Amino acid sequence: MALSTASASPSRSSLAPGGWLTRLWRSLASLALVLALGLGLAACDAGKAAPKGLAPEDVAFITRQAEGFLAARDRLPELASLVNEKNWVFTRNLIHGPMQEVGREMLYINQHLLPADRPEAEKRAAKLKTALADLDEAARLQDGDALRKGYIKVASGFGLYAQILPTEVQTALKQS
Repeated sequence: MALSTASASPSRSSLAPGGWLTRLWRSLASLALVLALGLGLAACDAGKAAPKGLAPEDVAFITRQAEGFLAARDRLPELASLVNEKNWVFTRNLIHGPMQEVGREMLYINQHLLPADRPEAEKRAAKLKTALADLDEAARLQDGDALRKGYIKVASGFGLYAQILPTEVQTALKQS
């Protein structure tokens, strides 16, 4: 059994003059390329940091949706009058008519708020929608006491949700 001497001897490229130098240059060139690409990507990414406020498009969209929400809120005195008169039919008509779109408007507003503000906005929107449903149910059952309590929850819900609107929107709507 003879051992191969070829595997024990050093390779030709490592013995050749400049072989180690070529490998060194390749390593340095690779390192320089990695550094250049890394710095280039970091420089490109730095300009795309997360925005600290709402984009102008979001403010415009929220403003448009908030107009409908606030128009429904402006009908609260009319709703209060109907509740005080125990006008079951027109109370339900107001809820299912002019105030019907409030849930959709709040949903669209919530989608364009800053991510940190969304959970609280969704919570307040859900409370307002529940209060409107409870008020409608009280009117359907012709329960005067539940109707008064329901109206208080609805009015409070509109007020609490209006506070979640961004300052830029409140200013644009002269709402602050």
